[in-house]
Amino acid sequence: MSTEDPAPAVPGGTPEATPSADGTARPAARRIGRAGSYSKGIARRQEILDRAIEVFRERGADGTSLRRIAESIGVSHGALLHYFSSREELLVAVYEHAESPKGDESEDREPERSVHVMTNAAIANLEVPGLVQLYSTLVATALEGETGPAKEYFTARFERVRCSLEAKLREDQESGLVRRDVDPARTAALIVAASDGLQIQWLLEPSIELKETLETFAVLLAP
Repeated sequence: MSTEDPAPAVPGGTPEATPSADGTARPAARRIGRAGSYSKGIARRQEILDRAIEVFRERGADGTSLRRIAESIGVSHGALLHYFSSREELLVAVYEHAESPKGDESEDREPERSVHVMTNAAIANLEVPGLVQLYSTLVATALEGETGPAKEYFTARFERVRCSLEAKLREDQESGLVRRDVDPARTAALIVAASDGLQIQWLLEPSIELKETLETFAVLLAP
């Protein structure tokens, strides 16, 4: 939720290191499901996820079996199982794929201020039909069990989002853009919680002014 996850074992997957708020390296997310051994398999997996996103936009994901998803995407059930071992794993991969920044969208962009990161992410989520609902469904699934793709993905994702936002808050404090008397880690957790909570409220009542409400942080954190 806007806020961009290790999942079950990924053959051949090698996570890259990403810096945390304190400058130490943290493992990046592993690819969810099987990527395929060759470039053709990787491209096929990408094609499946692209098509799955379109299907979920049209029909939603609730109550849809893996077999029916395969039929809707236009692949065999066996072909889908080659890349994703369960419906939950596929749904987590679809969410990750949908919110991942595309290369042409990230080029030549001004660095985001910390107070705008979650606002921009939330607005981007709302522009993809069904993405906020899918996010909420998967977070609920993550809370239901002790292990599983959703549990592993969202536990790691929340940590990454908090650490990334904390680092941006520290940078903005050094630049004089954010007041220095607030704790960056606690403030980051609070902003993430506000963003998630407001998106859930928006699901129930679309008249909620999500963007304007989140932008209140810019006023509260101004020096």
